[in-house]
Amino acid sequence: MTLIAQFSDTHIREPGRVAYGRVDTAAFLRRAVRSLQALPQKPDALLITGDLVDFGRPAEYRHLAELLAPVDMPVYLLAGNHDDPATLRAGFPSHSYLAEPVAGRHLQYSVRIGALRLVALDTTVPRAGHGELCEERLAWLEAELAACASETVIVAMHHPPFPTLIGHMDAQGLLRGGERLREIIARHPNVERIVCGHLHRAIDVRFAGTLASTCPGPAHQVCLDLSPQAASAFAMEPPGFRLHAWTPQAGLVTHLAAIGEFDGPHPFHEPGGALID
Repeated sequence: MTLIAQFSDTHIREPGRVAYGRVDTAAFLRRAVRSLQALPQKPDALLITGDLVDFGRPAEYRHLAELLAPVDMPVYLLAGNHDDPATLRAGFPSHSYLAEPVAGRHLQYSVRIGALRLVALDTTVPRAGHGELCEERLAWLEAELAACASETVIVAMHHPPFPTLIGHMDAQGLLRGGERLREIIARHPNVERIVCGHLHRAIDVRFAGTLASTCPGPAHQVCLDLSPQAASAFAMEPPGFRLHAWTPQAGLVTHLAAIGEFDGPHPFHEPGGALID
């Protein structure tokens, strides 16, 4: 079995500072790491799909590195619209996959994780909230998918390439390159999943012959309001993460895991062994 855990949108600030004046994202990430470490089966890797920090500052990335230090598995990082790719790269010098940007200046990479191939795309636009995929980045993707045609692939990106029906988030979604991405993915049936962040919610949709999804945040979630006039707002709903599990028999099965400490596990029978009526 190959297991990849996915966090997203951690939004870490400098030590002692909180996001939006009220969310202690560092405390929530510590709790998420404890939940990750407590899984009965240890993942082969942790993937974090962007918005790692809030303002792309060196001190924020130093704080993030400290918070992730207890994670005893490889960690793969993507840039989101709140990140600065160059500062991110400088903040994690031991992460060799970040060392040399490909497709020009963009932070993209391809790595093998167990039986899976992770192909990471950089959708960021400097100093902008929305995402784009230029021809340079897409050409790199097409060449990479052609090179690993015999492998099972997960494509990871921050901005989802599909409408989520949460209007204010779609307005700052992937605004360029989505249709070209759809064409490329459709030509490569070995792409088993597209995993994204940005939405702070769990969303699933068919895309280009495969499945695409977003991941909830470990702290605050974007409010579930599908009105085109919905206000931009967040709520402190229960946080979670994704767990992508692959076996030759089942293929890729994705679970939504809750973050926190909960009562259990308990057997489905009474202490004497009889089934509970």
